Amino acid sequence: MVDRFGRSLDCLRISVTDRCNLRCRYCMPTEGFPLASPDEMLSFDEIVAVAEAALRLGLTRLRLTGGEPLLRPSLERLVSRLASLPGLTDLALSTNGILLADQAGALAAAGLQRVNVSLDTLSPARYRYLTRGGDLSRVLQGIAAAREAGLWPIKLNCVVHQSAAEPDAQSVAAFAAREGLEVRFIPRMDAATGIFSVVQGGSGGDCPRCRRLRLSCTGLVRPCLFSDLGFSVRQWGPEEALRRAIAEKPAAGGPCTHNWIRAVGG
Repeated sequence: MVDRFGRSLDCLRISVTDRCNLRCRYCMPTEGFPLASPDEMLSFDEIVAVAEAALRLGLTRLRLTGGEPLLRPSLERLVSRLASLPGLTDLALSTNGILLADQAGALAAAGLQRVNVSLDTLSPARYRYLTRGGDLSRVLQGIAAAREAGLWPIKLNCVVHQSAAEPDAQSVAAFAAREGLEVRFIPRMDAATGIFSVVQGGSGGDCPRCRRLRLSCTGLVRPCLFSDLGFSVRQWGPEEALRRAIAEKPAAGGPCTHNWIRAVGG
């Protein structure tokens, strides 16, 4: 599917929950933020219907995100249904890794192909500080379990203040080199002011090359992470909501009234 700026869109990122089991300082305010009620959240049936419509329109890749997607109960059931859809070439998941060791095998058996894991430092103390209490050892166990389950390639998402030359980022780069993993360095973002830049080692933040749409856990198809635009699949139906998002996808992101990053996933 080609948008009005000639970009070939091929990826739908699906947020399955706005909940998270970490409170990362660059993502979550101390007081938290309002969460969707259970009846606002899309059911698995609704998510599959949107995915089917996206594949009919020519998108070929799906990624499950959050919040933290592994908090969604019975996620392997959704993975199994998505993995069987015709036209799908890639089914991936982004996670903070805390629960990955317990679920990697079941997700791989259900048809998940690969994972991206958030990892901002290799220092246990720094990790606890950045995540407000997270356990680095559980993330490393999750990465090992994902490798054993055949979820490959494993990519690491590392948020940086300014550059990949920072000590925390360098420790992640060294770990990735030792383990044969890919790493992407993501500059800190601010949706309220529209501040973002290109991801080093990936395509995120490169607006002229953007190939993504996003589905929020409450059913809004968002054409851009840095935009307040959203089209409800419950109001318009899956295919029409997707078509409207494609038609209205902006040339570039900008300031947003709402910080959708927390609820839509990166």
